[in-house]
Amino acid sequence: MNIRSVLTVVIALQCLVAPLFAQQPNIIFVMADDMGWAQTGYYKNPVLKTPNLDAMAAAGLRFDRFYAGAPNCSPTRSTVLTGRSNDRTGVLNHGYALRLQEKTIAAALKKAGYVTAHFGKWHLNGFSGPGAPVLKEDPRGPGAFGFDEWVSVTNFYDVDPLMSRMGKIEQMKGDSSEVAMNEAIAFLKNHKDDNKPMFALVWFGSPHSPFKSLPGDAAAFENLKGQSVNHHGELAAMDRSIGTLRKALREMNIADNTLLVFNSDNGGLPGITPSPVGDLRGFKNTVYEGGLRVPAIMEWPAVIKQPRITMHPAGTVDLFPTVADIVGLPEDALLKPVDGVSLKPLFTADQSRREKPLMFRHQGRAAMLDYPYKLITQNHKADRYELYDLEADPDESDDLSAKQPERLAKMKDQLQAWSQSVQNSFEGKDYPEGKVTPADLATMPWYKSKAYEPYLEQWKDRWEFRSYLDARDKNKNKSD
Repeated sequence: MNIRSVLTVVIALQCLVAPLFAQQPNIIFVMADDMGWAQTGYYKNPVLKTPNLDAMAAAGLRFDRFYAGAPNCSPTRSTVLTGRSNDRTGVLNHGYALRLQEKTIAAALKKAGYVTAHFGKWHLNGFSGPGAPVLKEDPRGPGAFGFDEWVSVTNFYDVDPLMSRMGKIEQMKGDSSEVAMNEAIAFLKNHKDDNKPMFALVWFGSPHSPFKSLPGDAAAFENLKGQSVNHHGELAAMDRSIGTLRKALREMNIADNTLLVFNSDNGGLPGITPSPVGDLRGFKNTVYEGGLRVPAIMEWPAVIKQPRITMHPAGTVDLFPTVADIVGLPEDALLKPVDGVSLKPLFTADQSRREKPLMFRHQGRAAMLDYPYKLITQNHKADRYELYDLEADPDESDDLSAKQPERLAKMKDQLQAWSQSVQNSFEGKDYPEGKVTPADLATMPWYKSKAYEPYLEQWKDRWEFRSYLDARDKNKNKSD
């Protein structure tokens, strides 16, 4: 074959590959912070209207049995990025840092040709406390895990947030959800003509405490009491931002081939009325349904052509495996063991049963969901378990552990075996080095970190930081 023939073949192959590449979907993950399972209009919430989430649900695949990876924020975020249980990744609780040895969805998609970005709450860099701008030199900020661009804060954030644009600190104006969404839309507009698919992660700070909403949003809930007013005001604004995104996708003519995913990071909060979890048992920080089950929707007009509701059990741990299946990522894009499964088959037909149970481990608690049965322990090192049939007993009030000893024993063995696998991962046995390196960071408030000391004086009067910095100064004076 002469040179001209070789070039002809190469050009022909490029022409074949280019359209396939161009057809890769844009992918947008949107996640609420502390939104309960019952806090949508489509679940008939008695006070909250969510017209934009309702429209998204009516046009896509609504999951009525979707689970956060863990019952609070940082752990669930680690499951979104890795497809693995949070304890495997070192993110044992809120404020823990994600290990640099973990393989993330952003890094995998970037390698596959996507342009990637993160907007909003990060909370995977080892800092606790209210959301502060992620510093440019932060070794575990979004840039370390595959994000090309980011406008991010360490944790929850509210009205007029102070944020970091890849290390440049900026004062933002407006509702926090709308701020993050406007940044995400700007990213999409900037890159939509780059002949590259786009991946955007939008992590809201709403409706996490301290509750602060715009006056116009709070006014609709003035009949409620106390913190419930601004809590619901934040949710109303968050819903509005989702409508802004969906409209922008249509205006950019990229809606059809964009996979848009919405969910919350854990169950709802106690002390809010009406109850964020409806009739479910438990709240955030429990492994009962109220702590783990969350609202979730997937919309992809080009593929999900028959909108419907599915009761198929699924969770945040499935998001990376699903995207890997859609995009055709290599098998080694995910670090093994993987706890999630691809939900791609659900886009065209419902599945009768989830073959791989959903497992949870968090702060000593553990749970296994092999629908309809759910096994729970408040201490996975102790021999005390609860067993529920969620189909017959959705509020987890009838413990079957004494009535079904054979099922209890079988599920207990499965959960304990899985927990041992998780422990092996936590000890670093999944990594090529066979150990955790660099060592896990100790979680700490950012305002006690030397990296943030230069900013404390100028931030001391900000409403969202003031109480934390005052307490820090009082404790410091006592120790001097």
